[in-house]
Amino acid sequence: MTSPASSFSADDVEEPGRDAWLAVGVTTLVFFLVVIDVSAVNVVFPSMSDDFEVSEATLGWVISGYNITVAALLMVAGRYADSIGRKKLFLPGVGIFMLGSLLSGLAPNATLLIAARVVQGIGGAIISPTAIAVVLPAFPAHKRSSVIGITGATGALGAVAGPAIGAFVTEAWSWRGVFLINVPLCLLVLALSPKLLTESKNPNATGRVDLLGVPIGTAGVALVMFAIVRSESNGLGDPLIAVLFVTGIALIAALVRRSRRHPEPLIETDLFRHRSFTSTNLGLAFYSMAFTSGFLINSLLLQELWGQSLRTTGTALMLSPLIAATISPVAGRWADRIGHRWILAVGSSFCAAGYFSYRLLLGDDPTVWTRFVPLSVLIGIGVGSTIATWSSAGLADIAPARFGTSNAMIRTTQQVFYAFGISVAIAIITRGVGNTDVANYHLAYTFVGGCYALAAVTVAVTFPSGSSRSRST
Repeated sequence: MTSPASSFSADDVEEPGRDAWLAVGVTTLVFFLVVIDVSAVNVVFPSMSDDFEVSEATLGWVISGYNITVAALLMVAGRYADSIGRKKLFLPGVGIFMLGSLLSGLAPNATLLIAARVVQGIGGAIISPTAIAVVLPAFPAHKRSSVIGITGATGALGAVAGPAIGAFVTEAWSWRGVFLINVPLCLLVLALSPKLLTESKNPNATGRVDLLGVPIGTAGVALVMFAIVRSESNGLGDPLIAVLFVTGIALIAALVRRSRRHPEPLIETDLFRHRSFTSTNLGLAFYSMAFTSGFLINSLLLQELWGQSLRTTGTALMLSPLIAATISPVAGRWADRIGHRWILAVGSSFCAAGYFSYRLLLGDDPTVWTRFVPLSVLIGIGVGSTIATWSSAGLADIAPARFGTSNAMIRTTQQVFYAFGISVAIAIITRGVGNTDVANYHLAYTFVGGCYALAAVTVAVTFPSGSSRSRST
């Protein structure tokens, strides 16, 4: 294994055996559960509101509490994973996620449900950087994008299955089943993982982490996320939002300065010396703003503007993720062969073309099957080419010893800009006369298409050419 400061060679690991691929299956199952939970909760939200008889603003913390917790703890989890071992952290993470799921399914009131979702978010924050990092060292460099491509395909399938499973379970039983179904599956993962997963960590790690940097970084990201989430309901003009945001940014800046000189930093700033890692985070910021906000706008357009039923909305939104799930593993294999640069640029351009087409061709009258669904093919192709390729691009030139930390930083970028994009989209759609004005949706689609276009340009200009194999050679 290479030193943490160096890139790995193109083929520093033997060809993987059956156990390595089974390990991928086990960790991918957990990722599948996390994605399903996120997408299914949005569908069962009204049922929760009816059960607990609380306002949507209060119950909104079922989603926001989870997202803020995940974003705030990602960097800490990734740093500890590299320091003490990915397997040592992954297994407790699955256990905590399972406990949070159980408590969420049994919660007697909204307050305890929100608290349980925070517990679930702690588990999700541990799983996100370790699920890939714990298996990637078993694969040679030229197969790692393929492994991440499989994870991306699973995530796309989870996006498809989540709303359908959530609706089915709620109708057949209760919204609580969305959480409780995780428990036996997590138990299966906990039973299989000790035999299939091998331990890996940074060989130069001491096991210590900057104890002052951890609360500074956690608080900084949490404040930024809290400000963004609050802006969704209170608007960007709320003065408290500005205070929270500026304070959070100041804490993050202080953490960066501290990390540059600390022997065991929370943020390993020298990762940004890799051009591929820096380019990935820049492009991914624009891409993430567009990704979740685009799906939200589509759902609101179908239900609020066009008055479509939940069943019609779910069916209309299925084609794009299904196409993405089909393309993602193929994109991973091509990224291994030719590099990530043009796959990401072209894929992001397809997404931009899809949303700009929505802007030009959709109006007040419902055209679900004649325009909306056919145009979603462009977005499915683009998402399939990019959703997992971003992660493999960021890790392309990183030493295996630092997979946990680097993957956590990439996931943090995603989480923060996911939330920021949703905040901007909601502000656009609800401006002026409210959410029934098609002009608001046109402006929102312009925002999403523009973010995708900026992601394409950023990665085309800044990402290094060739594959990681050719660059290491």
